[in-house]
Amino acid sequence: MKLWQKGEEIDKLFERFTIGDDPILDLEIAFYDVLASKTHARMLGKIGLLTGEEVEQLERGLDSLQAKIEKGQFTIEEGIEDCHSQIELELTRMLGEVGKKIHAGRSRNDQVLTALKLFTKDELKLIAKGIDQFFELLLEKSEANKDVLMPGYTHMQVAMPSSFGMWFGSYAESLTDDLILLKAAYEIADKNPLGSAAGYGASFPLDRDFTTKDLGFAHVNVNSAYAQMTRGKMEKVAGYAIAALASTLSKFAMDVCLYAGQNYGFFSFSPKYTTGSSIMPHKHNPDGFELVRAKCNKLQALPTELSFILTNLPGGYHRDLQVLKEHFIPSMKIVRDCLEVTYYMTKDLTVNDSIINDPKYSLLFTVEEVNKLVLAGTPFRDAYRQVAEKIGSGSYQPDYQLRHTHLGSIGNLGNDRIKAAFEEVYKFFK
Repeated sequence: MKLWQKGEEIDKLFERFTIGDDPILDLEIAFYDVLASKTHARMLGKIGLLTGEEVEQLERGLDSLQAKIEKGQFTIEEGIEDCHSQIELELTRMLGEVGKKIHAGRSRNDQVLTALKLFTKDELKLIAKGIDQFFELLLEKSEANKDVLMPGYTHMQVAMPSSFGMWFGSYAESLTDDLILLKAAYEIADKNPLGSAAGYGASFPLDRDFTTKDLGFAHVNVNSAYAQMTRGKMEKVAGYAIAALASTLSKFAMDVCLYAGQNYGFFSFSPKYTTGSSIMPHKHNPDGFELVRAKCNKLQALPTELSFILTNLPGGYHRDLQVLKEHFIPSMKIVRDCLEVTYYMTKDLTVNDSIINDPKYSLLFTVEEVNKLVLAGTPFRDAYRQVAEKIGSGSYQPDYQLRHTHLGSIGNLGNDRIKAAFEEVYKFFK
């Protein structure tokens, strides 16, 4: 029997179609529904809808369900729509009439939204922790290789000198911007929707400030109708944050795959993070980075997927919103896995510290020649032509001694500023 069922028979095909993947996906948020149910029970006791003894009974019952969830023993029975229905069913089995009282003053609409927001907050904190770990590694490698030159490219053509320090540091700074978006997504999720019920509040004197504080939300979604409108909006904002991080990881993975190939030879992998070929005995393939690239490219579509599900929906709850979970919930684990795998593979990357000595990179230093002439008083356009003529005649000789000093250049990476900017944002998550 469904929570909403009134005795009518439900078509089995229709039932399967409408329940969808909720019995699987809801296992990820059941823990948070139990937490919210405890708070809701305490609030109902505070306003006199439950006795003190009933609150204690419900809390004990919910504690036992929480223990089952934490041990991986909680399941959603066949025919039960979601974790919210299963939790209420088990409470009723345990406590009888008392279990039936837990739903007063709320709807599954605000139940799922509350659980999803609590889930999202925890997941975003875990992602932030992974970003911090990877950021520290990138800065460490940037400092260790700040004087090791590597070719820089534009249009996939040899362009100007760069350094491994600059390359590693560029991705560290990119993570700083990704963390800013993650912080914004967290702040959107950190507003309590519990008590908005189906989107229009309830006639009970619900204490929404109490539940906000008890659940650890920073703020309350004040307007009940807007609280329900945040379903989808919250996921989409978090999706943009995940997509931005995925873009950084995907580009990093692509760089490594390209630069570790024999035609470049900038990096070498630890064999434990490569796979082999069934036919070519010499192969050590960067499958880990390739899968990070593919998974993160897929994650970059997340905001678009969520947006299309939400397109043209009017205010209020609609069953369309259930489909958001199919895209949103798995994305959290995928991006955390990609972060963790990238961290460990990058930790064991070995830099080729003599790559710049290859004669094919001698043209990297032409701009240095132009700049030397400019510093000696030659107009830039004249200096440009003089060096171009040397290249054309074959008389150009590169000067490998670089003297860059401005902020963000090879000789002055500014990693201290990048670190300070990152820590300013990351302290929010601490």
